[in-house]
Amino acid sequence: MSSVTPAAADQRPAASDHRWLILVIVAIAQLMVVLDATVVNIALPSAQHALGFPNSERQWVVTAYALAFGSLLLVGGRLGDMFSRKRVFITGLVGFAVASALGGAATSFGMLVAARTLQGVFGAILAPAALGTLVSTFRDPRERGRAFGVFGSVAGGGGAVGLILGGVLTQYVSWRWTLYVNLFFAAIAVAGALAYMRSNRPDSRPPMDWAGAVLASAGLFGIVFGFSHAETAGWTAALTIGSLVAGVILLAAFVFAESRVSHPLLPLRVVMDRARGGSYLSVFLTGIAVFGVFLFLTYYLQLVKGYSPVTSGLAFLPMIACILLASNTSSILLLPRVGPRALIVTGMLLGGGAMTYLTQLTVTSSYAVDIVPALVAMGLGFGMIFAPAINTATAGVARQDSGVASALVNTMQQVGGSIGTAALSTVALTATASYLTAHHAGRLAPVTAAVHGYTVAFAVSAVLFGIGALAAVLLLPSRHRLEELRNSALAAGAAPATSPSPTDSLPAA
Repeated sequence: MSSVTPAAADQRPAASDHRWLILVIVAIAQLMVVLDATVVNIALPSAQHALGFPNSERQWVVTAYALAFGSLLLVGGRLGDMFSRKRVFITGLVGFAVASALGGAATSFGMLVAARTLQGVFGAILAPAALGTLVSTFRDPRERGRAFGVFGSVAGGGGAVGLILGGVLTQYVSWRWTLYVNLFFAAIAVAGALAYMRSNRPDSRPPMDWAGAVLASAGLFGIVFGFSHAETAGWTAALTIGSLVAGVILLAAFVFAESRVSHPLLPLRVVMDRARGGSYLSVFLTGIAVFGVFLFLTYYLQLVKGYSPVTSGLAFLPMIACILLASNTSSILLLPRVGPRALIVTGMLLGGGAMTYLTQLTVTSSYAVDIVPALVAMGLGFGMIFAPAINTATAGVARQDSGVASALVNTMQQVGGSIGTAALSTVALTATASYLTAHHAGRLAPVTAAVHGYTVAFAVSAVLFGIGALAAVLLLPSRHRLEELRNSALAAGAAPATSPSPTDSLPAA
């Protein structure tokens, strides 16, 4: 999501007869970005077979996109504040399309990962510009609610579209078309932007905190690379330890630098509040637990149960439907009544219960009995976590910080997903290798060992949800405290970002 400054908010809205067309353009761009977070998951086994890369490296196809996207979102949001949002939007679209074409034409693992990294870079430019365009186009509160309802539905439902579209394209055309399809989305959005969007330059251009941007991106890369390298070299390898230590040092330097500069990339006042800190931590832990598991269930369904890519995509629909249901219900009905603490703790417990349930999987497990209940509980829990977390993370934030507070929620989700994919893949492969060493005999030993690795990863995810529940109890505010935050925000002229609405509840994309 974008950082929205007063200068950006002062931009004139588009002509009244074009604003709904602009909504369609922005929704298409948002769908393309969200879709690419899941569409490749379904195609990954086919891509791995075609390009011949090992299991130890497969997570980089997912991690490269999520890491570049998550680590550069704050930079992308600031670019939208510094330059014409229309030009930034079109630049993001064109760059994303070019990167997608390179990925679809990949002839090696390295080329595919490089293309996915470029997708993440331009996605981080595109996503904040898309949301910023919507904010400056719709001024009337009622129209803005309807517009953000459409935008939020795309953000929440894009994952389901990615899973199904990825399955259809992989099974009936080629895995390469899960990347080529972005060219059609981008072409439509670019044509619409050129025809209907206005090019408004902000009145004042805030300086870019380049030192902070470099420190944050390099630190996050070091952390995720360290987790990924541990998968092949082990946790005691010099490069693994060095990367993790360097990542921590760079992030510490980033925090120090942000406290010293006059125009920080991330004002520390945004994260120092206990309620917001608890919300960011909740999103981060959930991202670690859920993103990696998404990958393992895809492999379990396709490689162990023999599901086709299309069937694998459809198999996740119960979870997606429950995410949408729980997100809207939590934000509209429950958050005003019980507050964020009760909802997020309940969501964490549901997620932990779902992961614990999945630890019982075997080679012969049934989808209906052994997977669907976990998907339903996971979806409900995920929705109950994100809806109040997004609201609470922006409670009492000064208006000039509302954009960066929202963007940071998305950053925590994406980086958590990157770390989760790398760390849980390492855990699963280590458990698989240990199982094969002890039970190497038998025709089914390899597949049984793989399932054992998945269940160990599910157990680790259950523990993470437990930690998240405990952190929510200790850090998050009650309903009465949230009301105090809202009142103080209104009294201080801050953005009342916690008013319950369907659009606030949906996961950021």
